[in-house]
Amino acid sequence: MKDANATAHKGQKAVARMGYIAKGVVYLLIGGLAIMAAVGLGGKNASSKEAINSLASQPFGGFMLGVLGIGLFGYTIWRFVQAWSDTENKGSDAKGIVTRIGFVISGITYAGLGVYCFDIILNAAYSSGGSTEDRTAKLMSYPGGVYLVFAVGLVFIGVGIRQIWRAVKRSYLKNWHTQEMSRHQLKVAEGITRWGLSARGVVFMIIGGFLCLAAWNTNPDQAEGLGGALSTLASQPFGPWLLGIVALGLISYGGYCLLNARFRDVS
Repeated sequence: MKDANATAHKGQKAVARMGYIAKGVVYLLIGGLAIMAAVGLGGKNASSKEAINSLASQPFGGFMLGVLGIGLFGYTIWRFVQAWSDTENKGSDAKGIVTRIGFVISGITYAGLGVYCFDIILNAAYSSGGSTEDRTAKLMSYPGGVYLVFAVGLVFIGVGIRQIWRAVKRSYLKNWHTQEMSRHQLKVAEGITRWGLSARGVVFMIIGGFLCLAAWNTNPDQAEGLGGALSTLASQPFGPWLLGIVALGLISYGGYCLLNARFRDVS
């Protein structure tokens, strides 16, 4: 029995670490494309699926997509384990339940990206799977859909604020095996993480703001996803600089995911 538990624990750790690597790759792609757009090297402000599309066109793209898809499914499994087993000790009060439901929603989202990877391999399905505006319009068409879109926007804003708060409070440290890091490694890891979390928080708040605006005006065309949020930054005064800062932050968030793959406690 002890051997079986040890094997299951090793399997869980492998799945979680593989998942964090896959998530990190997605954000490295998004940030890389955005920084290329900021400096005029032909990149673009891409959504997660568009970033995955860019990987498909590379040499051995099909193989890389397969590995990425498997990793994203691994992240999905880990998110479900976090929710079911309460690995983060969130508890069963209202706040804990909401957080654990958030883990499930996150897992479903990345499962969708994993499926998309294999859709490309099997069907060469180079599409975004419907724009943010289309999905928002469909949601608004249901009874109470406008209120639901507004609520989703508030959730995005709340998640964005929480990301920035985590960067300020350094709450990520309690999840790391910091004893395995040298002082220099920890300092570098913290710099990467705080920049990454802050940039992701800003992007999520922009997405949430657009969703709330779309619901308030009953106009789904005002909704924007990740690519739209980055384009909004680029269109502001000093836009290329703003986009560059946030793009580097998204790359840093990808680095944070890779740090989680190496140092995070996934027991």
